[in-house]
Amino acid sequence: MVRSKIAGIGMYVPSNVVTNNDLTKYMDTNDEWIQERTGIKERRFAHRTEETTTTMGVEAATIAIKRAGITPQDIDFIVFATLSPDYYFPGCGVLLQRAMKMKQVGALDVRNQCSGFVYAVSVADQFIKTGMYKNILVVGAEKHSFGLDFSTRGRNVSVIFGDGAGAVVLQPTTDENRGILSTHLHSDGNDAEILAMYNPGTHANHWKENLASFNDAEMADMFMSHEMIDKAELFPNMDGPAVFKTAVVKFPEVIVEALTANGYQPADLKLLIPHQANLRIAQFVQQKLKLRDDQVYNNIQKYGNTTAASVPIALCEAWEAGKLNEGDLVCLAAFGSGFTWASALLKW
Repeated sequence: MVRSKIAGIGMYVPSNVVTNNDLTKYMDTNDEWIQERTGIKERRFAHRTEETTTTMGVEAATIAIKRAGITPQDIDFIVFATLSPDYYFPGCGVLLQRAMKMKQVGALDVRNQCSGFVYAVSVADQFIKTGMYKNILVVGAEKHSFGLDFSTRGRNVSVIFGDGAGAVVLQPTTDENRGILSTHLHSDGNDAEILAMYNPGTHANHWKENLASFNDAEMADMFMSHEMIDKAELFPNMDGPAVFKTAVVKFPEVIVEALTANGYQPADLKLLIPHQANLRIAQFVQQKLKLRDDQVYNNIQKYGNTTAASVPIALCEAWEAGKLNEGDLVCLAAFGSGFTWASALLKW
């Protein structure tokens, strides 16, 4: 049986460290308040003009490709997960393909926010299993810092997020002790607006009233308006307690689903790599599954929530720290906007 294995992995975070105390210059907050609610001590912010979501993805991809023992010319498909693309369109995949001087391969952009990387891995896994592609580059990258509300009004969201990128190269393997065993994807859009960025968009207040302020022009003038800017309607919105309440249910469910599908128990895990949404969520999941501290890897304290980049950054960092050996059972899991949630169980 052909499986997909992670042949190379890389990560990149900007050099600019922003502590909780640094944020007090812009909003009414403090280090204790942020750490108590999220576990975050600091995050990285990209250079305002010299770094983009794509350029950070390129940095991570360059490392992953080198570690896989191949070159950018060997990549035959790209899957790029992000909620913060360089352009509204086209997506980051083609920008990365251009920047890395790859062949004219397919480039797919995945918009599943916090679950984006696990969804992207699942998509790539199917292409590998069918034999369509042999060297697939999967990237998760985010530049949140350019689009957050750094004021007291937006602090509940803005203190959480950071910038960075992670990447893996997937290749086929017939080794029974390596590779992705299964992936599990879910969604429930009933509460889509609880964690969302409404504008700019084409919704025209169809799903909910008063999400966007636009005029009554006969044509257009609805995608963005001066009134939207004046009313701060162009920033992300989140009901934190509601997200937490759902996440602590769906997170453990999808992890157990992956384990059960393959005949394992939580105790069999060498390492769980959860999406770094909130340290309190990860700690709740750990307690629920009765996992030891050494079975769960968290780094949100240093990087904040990097959305689609958080799982590959954490996985790469754990591997670089010597916490993973060939054949170890690893679970990747994520929950986020949509709501969407997903897991992937693999043998390293």
